[in-house]
Amino acid sequence: MKMEQNTPRQNRTKEHFKLAFIDLIKENGYHSVTVKDIVNRAAYNRSTFYIHYLDKIELAEDLLFSMLQGLEDAAGEPYAPGQKVYTTKLHPPSFNIIAYIYKHRNFFELINYDDTLPGLHLKFPRTILKIYQEKFEFETINHVPVNMDYFKRYTAYGFYGLIQNWISSGFKETQEEFIHEVIELSKTHIYSVKYIGE
Repeated sequence: MKMEQNTPRQNRTKEHFKLAFIDLIKENGYHSVTVKDIVNRAAYNRSTFYIHYLDKIELAEDLLFSMLQGLEDAAGEPYAPGQKVYTTKLHPPSFNIIAYIYKHRNFFELINYDDTLPGLHLKFPRTILKIYQEKFEFETINHVPVNMDYFKRYTAYGFYGLIQNWISSGFKETQEEFIHEVIELSKTHIYSVKYIGE
């Protein structure tokens, strides 16, 4: 995958290809989408597409990587390294990750489709687990000793299940209502959360 720095104009062009690709996956399924479809929808020519990507597979990889990297970055944004937050003091900005998902809901709705972006169904929950494993330390209620690896997996996949349900319901609850529910659930088994950063 090309990793050189892009100009704002190149980034805009790539963004247009990504948005066109998302729409086409929702309409026709990933496997049916061709480069011709993407350039037609984005209103560019094929040569412009090939300046940025070898093929639709590279576009798919770039789209998935950039969105999940953004998810990781968003999770840590509200916290300073080493900051400890008690769950009784959690508030909506603590869950910037949910705001990120809602802001980019056009992309995250792709989990509702079977013939969707390759790797999305596996890598989305794994990214949430990675965030829990690498960026946070947890204390249990009453400091009950538990297998922390299991605890993080249990909590991360439970959180993913709630997110998946929220997305598949068409974001039935508002962002604020959803965050409130997650905070209330967190209080039942997590005493504190410490951000350890990178």
